[in-house]
Amino acid sequence: MLEDWLCHAVLPFAAYATLAASACAARKHPTECLFGVATAALLLLFIGIHNAWDAVTYHVFVKKREHHEAEQPR
Repeated sequence: MLEDWLCHAVLPFAAYATLAASACAARKHPTECLFGVATAALLLLFIGIHNAWDAVTYHVFVKKREHHEAEQPR
């Protein structure tokens, strides 16, 4: 449950907040802000990979079992 909240709400919010903060600070520190943009991009990439993996494993292990149980005669 904590992992779901972390990967679906908290971490994306942190990535977008980092991106917004980098955009605000870009005028005074343009080189350093690129690290913030890169951090946000990598974080969003890893979050997307994790969420895609989570969705695939859910469908493989939960939905497949439900479908298999529905097909078997009682």
